[in-house]
Amino acid sequence: MYFSEKRFSDLGTGTKALLLFMFFLVAAGTIYSIQLTWRILSQEKLMMDQRVFDFVRATSGEGQEWFFQSISKLGSVVVLATASVLILLYFLFLSSHSKWLGLYFALGMAGVSLITKLAKMSTSRDRPEFMGDYHGSTSSFPSGHTSGAVVFYGFMMYVIGASKLGRKWKAAIHLLLTFIIVGISMSRVYLGVHYFSDLVTGFFLGCVWLALCITGFEMTMRYRVKRKRAEEDEESQALGNL
Repeated sequence: MYFSEKRFSDLGTGTKALLLFMFFLVAAGTIYSIQLTWRILSQEKLMMDQRVFDFVRATSGEGQEWFFQSISKLGSVVVLATASVLILLYFLFLSSHSKWLGLYFALGMAGVSLITKLAKMSTSRDRPEFMGDYHGSTSSFPSGHTSGAVVFYGFMMYVIGASKLGRKWKAAIHLLLTFIIVGISMSRVYLGVHYFSDLVTGFFLGCVWLALCITGFEMTMRYRVKRKRAEEDEESQALGNL
């Protein structure tokens, strides 16, 4: 897709800088999330969680609840699972992309669900007592809505970025998908079903898993390109020896 026929040295300065920035940002966020996990396992109450709740209380207004309820549904299991199945079928049977794209997309969605469930089972953090109208049936930490949204919508951003759409269309769609990810994440705090620290860890958990899946896909495509070229060279040599 992006790098199957390129080396890192072949990329422009801007692209290199962006990739390095994203790498260090995710790395720093992952380290911070690990620290948060240890503090939560120690049953420590985090000051930032209370401060964010105080901010939400202070800024809540009429009409906001409907908005956050609606955008939260875009990260629900039902919506993401249904959309994932439809997109997987498209990748496998209708798209001109390699079938490997569909397989890595499926791995991304199934994997983030499993990892998030394992993390929830390991922490067993109680849900916050904030608004009381919305209750989750699993551990609060980390946010499954957030990790799932990052992988699903992030993978869509990757595919669209590699498409032949114009730059303006790509930028507009990327901006919309980024807004959806942030909106889903923040809605979970507004609705009182997650702490802010749940969102932070869920976000970086999703980022790391998404990066691993995309890297795996790029490496697979790179290997297939090299293999195809080697086969073509062998055929050319065989024809030349006739």
